[in-house]
Amino acid sequence: MRKKLRFKKNSLLFLWLYNISRLFCLTYFMEERPETELISIPATPRVSTPEILTPSGQRSPRPPSKEAKSSNAWTPTSFISPRFLSPIGTPMKRVLVNMKGYLEDVGHLTKLNPQDAWLPITESRNGNAHYAAFHNLNAGVGFQALVLPVAFAYLGWSWGILSLTIAYVWQLYTLWILVQLHEAVPGKRYNRYVELAQAAFGERLGVWLALFPTVYLSAGTATALILIGGETMKLFFKIVCGPTCTSNPLTTVEWYLVFTSLSIVLSQLPNLNSIAGLSLIGAVTAITYSTMVWVLSVSQQRPPSISYEPLSLQSSSSLFLVLNALGIVAFSFRGHNLALEIQATMPSTFKHPARVPMWRGAKVAYFFIAMCLFPIAIGGFWAYGNLMPSGGILGALYAFHSHDISRGLLALTFLLVVFNCLSSFQIYSMPAFDSFEAGYTSRTNRPCSIWVRSGFRVFYGFVSFFIGVALPFLSSLAGLLGGLTLPVTFAYPCFMWVLIKQPTKYSFNWYFNWILGWLGVGFSLAFSIGGIWSMVNDGLKLKFFKPN
Repeated sequence: MRKKLRFKKNSLLFLWLYNISRLFCLTYFMEERPETELISIPATPRVSTPEILTPSGQRSPRPPSKEAKSSNAWTPTSFISPRFLSPIGTPMKRVLVNMKGYLEDVGHLTKLNPQDAWLPITESRNGNAHYAAFHNLNAGVGFQALVLPVAFAYLGWSWGILSLTIAYVWQLYTLWILVQLHEAVPGKRYNRYVELAQAAFGERLGVWLALFPTVYLSAGTATALILIGGETMKLFFKIVCGPTCTSNPLTTVEWYLVFTSLSIVLSQLPNLNSIAGLSLIGAVTAITYSTMVWVLSVSQQRPPSISYEPLSLQSSSSLFLVLNALGIVAFSFRGHNLALEIQATMPSTFKHPARVPMWRGAKVAYFFIAMCLFPIAIGGFWAYGNLMPSGGILGALYAFHSHDISRGLLALTFLLVVFNCLSSFQIYSMPAFDSFEAGYTSRTNRPCSIWVRSGFRVFYGFVSFFIGVALPFLSSLAGLLGGLTLPVTFAYPCFMWVLIKQPTKYSFNWYFNWILGWLGVGFSLAFSIGGIWSMVNDGLKLKFFKPN
């Protein structure tokens, strides 16, 4: 009898210790996964005590259930038990199996490519929402914003504001899609735009569709920044030196070389997270000079012969001019080719996914982007109308008000543009650096040394300089280039959402994304045709190796 009592006490003690340990383990894992649905498993009464509560509150015996007759096993009572827990097996085995399944399910055991730890984009994963805001703002505002008043000169007030608003909302939606698709597959992170395109469209088709526009948006933008940065440095020196300057100024090519050399020095920072400070400088300078440009333009007296009649109405080929102007608007919204790369610099767990800080930073960045783009477009068109030169509002400010504005303010505006170009060069060149080092590490199976990495970046900088000197007319192709690169921002993300997320067929979400995607493709073709026609009509002067 004593042995039975001792055995019963030991069983109760074991049961109590087992429940306490399991409660501790499950509470720990529930803190890591708050979304898990908690379901209490009803206790199975033991056969020896078949009791129920009568309405009077007193216990009365009841016949044992069929389940109790069929099995002598008992289920421990617990008030917090997830659905995935099974009463079969030892407690430790169940904890280990459940923990492994949990980690694999939520993606903590993300299958990472070991090569990613050697590459500039994924080498450091300590990014946060602040870094995301800096990078997105630095990539989203730049020289392309200064050309927006040129589009308004062809579109007029109504169509100009309407097209700019639609483009802004559209690209904000596609940016949200890219942020959500970064970890669309559990255990997999799409760290680069081409990787996501391959997952959606297939290995070969994804490369063909996404490689050219993303390469241009990275390498082509870097070349355009050399052209604009060098020319702005030349104007800055001219303003500071003054009309009575007796020094021999540098030629345009020499200013290009100066800007390229400064960019190469700054490009020695190893990875995308390490240039967060430069992106902050680029963001601050972009907001500052954008505000200064439109405020200085609006505060001055407008030219006497100003007119707000769209230039497209004064030409027989108005349709092509409008398409070219819409291509300029589309070109002003860039940076989607860097969204996945920026998000790849952040740590990601189930409890703290990378999409949360990324979207928080992107919302802040695109609020300031709107505060820069809309005033420049509207204020610039109000100040200069259809007299706006093809170079944009910065050229108009110098042409019309170089004698009305103090040299200090004018020089500061141009200097801020130079700083912004230097910062933007770094973030747009990072995908190219990543591609160079990916090719090297895949062949040698080892990370790049500091000398190899520096060599790649020096080579890339001078190749961009050579292309800029050989093709100095690239900055005048904004309409054509906007049409060619438009699918990256407006079309491909919609297709990717349908192909990867697979919403219910013929639902609103399904129709909405397919329509937006095909509209983006159609606009891309139309804007490219408009850009080509505009070049032919205006007589593009192909001055190879003859910069202005």
